[in-house]
This record gives sequence, C-alpha cells and structure tokens, in this order.
Amino acid sequence: VLVGAILWGFESPLRHSRPFPGAPFQTHGAMNQAHQGRTAVLLSGRGTNFEALFRDSLERDSGYRIVLVLSDCQAAPGLRRAREYGIEAIHVDPVLFASRRDFNRRLLMELQGNAIDLVCLAGYMRILGREVVRAYPHRILNIHPSLLPAFPGLDAQRQALEYGVRTSGCTVHFVDEGMDSGPVVLQKCVKVLPEDSVDSLSQRILAEEHRLFPRAVRLFFAGRLAVEGRQVRILS
Repeated sequence: VLVGAILWGFESPLRHSRPFPGAPFQTHGAMNQAHQGRTAVLLSGRGTNFEALFRDSLERDSGYRIVLVLSDCQAAPGLRRAREYGIEAIHVDPVLFASRRDFNRRLLMELQGNAIDLVCLAGYMRILGREVVRAYPHRILNIHPSLLPAFPGLDAQRQALEYGVRTSGCTVHFVDEGMDSGPVVLQKCVKVLPEDSVDSLSQRILAEEHRLFPRAVRLFFAGRLAVEGRQVRILS
C-alpha cells in the first residue's frame, strides 16, 4: 500500500491537465524554451522507430531528447542499441510480477522517476495499463502500421492485404485505454501494389513511419497539438 501511495503521489511538474472537464488539451510549448523535452521510448523488438527518433533528437531544433528506453523483452535489439548510444535502457520482465497491474506500476515508477514528459511506443507489443495511461493523459504517442481505425492490433499489414485495400499506411496517435483507439495525430498513405507481400508492404510503410513519428514528437514539444475530443488540431 505504501509503495502504491508513493507511486501515485509522485508527479512530474510538467504534467498537463484540463482546467475543467471537456476543455481542449494543448501540448505545452514552453518546455521547448526551458529544456529539451525528456522522452522515453518503449519497445519490444528491433527498435528501428526508436533509432529514427534518436537520430532526429540529435538535431538542434528537435526540441526533445531520449533519456530512457524500456522493453518487456530482454533480447530486444533496441535495448542494445540504446545502450550503445549511452541511453539508460531497462528490461522490465513481466514474468517477475504477480499481476499486470504490478508490472505497469513498475513501468510508471521508471517513467516518473526519470521525469519523463512524453512516452513513445515504438513497436511495443503490450497494451499499456490504465495506471500508466491515466498518469500521462495525452502524453503517450504510438505509431501503428495502418490507417486507423482500419486494422488495429497485430499483423496490420497482413490484415490490409487480406482485406484487399488499395491504400494502407501508418498512423501516429495518442494512446488511451483501448487498443489503437486514441485520437489520431498524423497519418501517411502508402499505396498497396498488386504484387505486394506482407514483407514488401511492411518495408514501405516502415519507411514512412520513420519520417512520421519524429514529426509528431516535434509537434508535441512545440505545443502545436490541440486535442478536442477525438480531434487533434495542428496549430500554426
């Protein structure tokens, strides 16, 4: 009980809140002037989107830096790459926890202990628990390889091919408590070719993901994303 109280009692000074129920949410551009936005990346595999974010974060005008990488998979290549880049990289093994809730509380402890401003899910293969989502309202971004709400969940590229769509793509969205169901921030279309396989379509979508995700993170830290219900407006 004491541990839970400590976890929920700790709060980043940059947490955004709504002034009253239903009020629009806008990301806070002031942090871009004060410091580089502290960003955490959660991943389960290769970490190619993490690398795209990391490369972008090195640009002087990015507005953010990656200070933490978390993974549920000890063998994830993304963890190794993060350590090579000098970023704190932590394996949080779900098997070691008595419940999903305890596992998510450990994730939350790591995030809040590192004063994270934004969480990026880059190939993270677990649905975040409400403990984390509610602690970071409109401060968690996910990249998904389809044009949501079409083809949520696993194997989105295979789903697209089996359905016979002419166009697929990728989506960056804010994370809520559902599966790939949060407000859409950015999308990019990718044409589906008659000769496409799952691998060939996945590769073309992935190339667009590497461009789209850093753009969304930059918009967040520039204070240019305004969430009004399910709509995300990009401010000029």
